[in-house]
Amino acid sequence: MKKRQSGILLHITSLPSRYGIGDFGEGAYWFADLLQATGQSLWQILPLNPTLTVHGNSPYNSISAFAGNPLLISPDILLSEGYLREDDTRDMPAFSDNEVSYDKVSEYKVKLLMRAYYRVRDRLGDDEEFQAFKERNAYWLDDYALFVALKEHFEGRVWNEWPDDLKKRHPGALQRYRRVLKEKIQMECFFQYLFYRQWTALRRYCNERGIRLMGDIPIYVHYDSVDVWSHPEVFQLNGDRRPLFVAGVPPDYFSSTGQLWGNPLYNWDYLKETGYRWWIERIGHNLELFDLFRVDHFRGFVAYWQVRAGEKTAIKGHWVKAPARDFFSSLLNHFGDLPIIAEDLGVITPDVVEVMEHFGFPGMKILLFAFGEDNPAHPYLPHNYGENYIVYTGTHDNNTTVGWFRNETSREDRQRLFEYIGRVVTEEDVHWELIRLAMMSVARMAIFPMQDILGLDESARMNRPSTRRGNWKWRLRKELVSDSIRERLLRMTTIYNRRG
Repeated sequence: MKKRQSGILLHITSLPSRYGIGDFGEGAYWFADLLQATGQSLWQILPLNPTLTVHGNSPYNSISAFAGNPLLISPDILLSEGYLREDDTRDMPAFSDNEVSYDKVSEYKVKLLMRAYYRVRDRLGDDEEFQAFKERNAYWLDDYALFVALKEHFEGRVWNEWPDDLKKRHPGALQRYRRVLKEKIQMECFFQYLFYRQWTALRRYCNERGIRLMGDIPIYVHYDSVDVWSHPEVFQLNGDRRPLFVAGVPPDYFSSTGQLWGNPLYNWDYLKETGYRWWIERIGHNLELFDLFRVDHFRGFVAYWQVRAGEKTAIKGHWVKAPARDFFSSLLNHFGDLPIIAEDLGVITPDVVEVMEHFGFPGMKILLFAFGEDNPAHPYLPHNYGENYIVYTGTHDNNTTVGWFRNETSREDRQRLFEYIGRVVTEEDVHWELIRLAMMSVARMAIFPMQDILGLDESARMNRPSTRRGNWKWRLRKELVSDSIRERLLRMTTIYNRRG
């Protein structure tokens, strides 16, 4: 992370594909070629973990911190490898090229994956690669596959509502249900095998072309997840294995009641006693997947906002310190290097800055936030930061640059922007001007959402925080990437010495 470079933020679900959702197939390799052709050396994606419609299809709200999302498996690759036949895809419904319809996609792709499984089921016992995958990943895969099978068996109920012997993981009950649900467990293991096989091939292709893949690790996990069920001691739970306290952030300028996320909080005393084993496994797993990764809500590793379970808002919470220095020192002692980007957005206190500087973790700067009333001192203005940062026009949680300019800026905001750039700009070129500001800054890394490269408006926004519907749907169509866009991005990348 010491050289100047730039890249694009585009989640896998947004890639072109005929199956209604982006996947690890031809569209992903096309995009990797696009990155190489335009001089980009970073591809940032969102978490790859399984998503559920009941959780708004958010990749930050998963049933597993380790498993991959089967919806991202490419049926075309399965066809080329003989797991599927052409007849298997003839009943494919019509899908939109513009957005993901998760219910429709899930129903169809799970059916395809099941066909692939039943075609090879009888040969899996002799498949050395599959058996080696299961053995290598048993530390998370065994519990994950059982959890998914149990969720289906108990019709989607939260694990805390399962029979008491299962809820509390009595060995006899676990063994009994592993026998009863053997077929479903094997199927889920097979899906994970396909996912990681295809992802590994895509990552290798990118790395061979000088493109590094940047992942994203949510700090917290969902309560109704295999992680909390299988490792209750890692979290602050009561005797009935329900959360004692939950996560959130305090009231601020944007919300008078704060944000109540509801995730269970970590039992840092237990984690420290065990040498942070669960986190070491999680980080190690992500190091196998990505070349570098962003850690979401980094400040929660230094101090976290603790709210008693049952509260309706985050108002009555309080800050609790976490053993940040000991934790990250332990990770460094184990791995030797940590290619971490710290998501340090929002109100960041001096103790968080001290930890980041001590370990040399790069922070983030967002240009969409930089043109408020506190100019010229705003910390997100390019002249106010140093090299060890990653600068964005915006992230997946922001409006697009065009949407921001059109709908979220005041006349004064625009005037400050014009004065900073040195000329008046319009909706037609504002995205390129912010890309230029990021490119020419001293920040070593610059990343742009694909929507900003294309100059798309608010209809292409990926996520609206604090809303549960209509998010994570946007999809990229190949024809939107014109030759002039390719040439302009390559030229700007070259001029500002970020070419991969």
